[in-house]
Amino acid sequence: MILDFLRRDGAAAPERKASAAGPLIAWSGAGRVAWSPRDVGSLTRNGFTGNPVGFRCVKLIAEAAAALPLVVQDECRRYETHPLGGLMARPNPAQGRAEFLEALFGQILLSGNGYVEAVGAEAGLPVELHVLRADRMSVIPGADGWPVAYQYDVNGRKLRFDMTGGAAPVCHIRSFHPQDDHYGLAPMQAAAVAVDVHNAASKWSKSLLDNAARPSGALVYRTAEGLGSMSDDQYQRLVDEMEANYQGARNAGRPMLLEGGLDWKPMGFSPSDMEFRQTKEAAAREIALAFGVPPMILGIPGDATYANYQEAHRAFYRLTVLPLAARVAAALGHWLGGLAGHCVELRPDLDQVPALAAEREAQWRRIAGADFLTGAEKRRMLGLPPLAEEEAGSG
Repeated sequence: MILDFLRRDGAAAPERKASAAGPLIAWSGAGRVAWSPRDVGSLTRNGFTGNPVGFRCVKLIAEAAAALPLVVQDECRRYETHPLGGLMARPNPAQGRAEFLEALFGQILLSGNGYVEAVGAEAGLPVELHVLRADRMSVIPGADGWPVAYQYDVNGRKLRFDMTGGAAPVCHIRSFHPQDDHYGLAPMQAAAVAVDVHNAASKWSKSLLDNAARPSGALVYRTAEGLGSMSDDQYQRLVDEMEANYQGARNAGRPMLLEGGLDWKPMGFSPSDMEFRQTKEAAAREIALAFGVPPMILGIPGDATYANYQEAHRAFYRLTVLPLAARVAAALGHWLGGLAGHCVELRPDLDQVPALAAEREAQWRRIAGADFLTGAEKRRMLGLPPLAEEEAGSG
């Protein structure tokens, strides 16, 4: 036995515990860290509706990506008017293009998955498009692992979207997930630990303010003979008076009236108490990093990665907004073009993005001045379809 060395030369113990747990030894240590759940609903509540940094990151990306102008083109031409462009301008009676795309981008950022339902797509382009909530949708895989249907659960009802027919009623846009074949990985999931730390620091600050924004101290009770103990009634009366008259923001600065040998011993902030602000700012930077938003745009102090705000703004569009918008627009264009039976491409119009105006102007000037390039090659480098006369000449 581990504790045999405590016995005296094998002598029997003078007493024996009657409890069944008597032979057990309790080892105490540091408690486990309490992390919030990682399901979509909990992440949305804790990281979006309950966290200002996560809320602002999602709103910045979704609103910026939804505001990008979209163009419809194919291999031959760029359309000034097209049924697909009209559908995207007003996807459904309740939403315009910006509201529809903002909801779609928000779902992708919060859950890693975006679902769009096509209504009335039996004879070509659908009549309406609707964004479905990702937390209500589940994938039904077939024997080969590919989705054969999607199930949407709402208010106790189960709606099934069959994907084995001709026209796909649902477009599933998902972010890359290295360990899941059917669902995407959201930036909010990657930022979940930083969100918990930031929320815990905010709660710590709130508790500090509730206690008059000062660290806890000690009330020492001294009798004439020295240190003494209080009766239960005296102790409860003291606790009630402290809670009623000296705690909270409205009682901040109120002088404390002590009687009966009580002495107040204030305590200063410890180094760990002083670090909570730095911890909160570090967590905010990690949340912004997970979403791809430069902390400078969010006003988070202590970050000087970019020389100025304009450079950070351009990097935000180049590295975060445009890749997301281009990927979603390409998926929607491919899906809707397949429903209509016409291969078209839906892409953001980079020439109408104010944040990239200087870069696009320099690119246009550089390509226009390249005399060794033909007109068709210049248009192709700028992402433009060839002109009709160029196609006729080549034919």
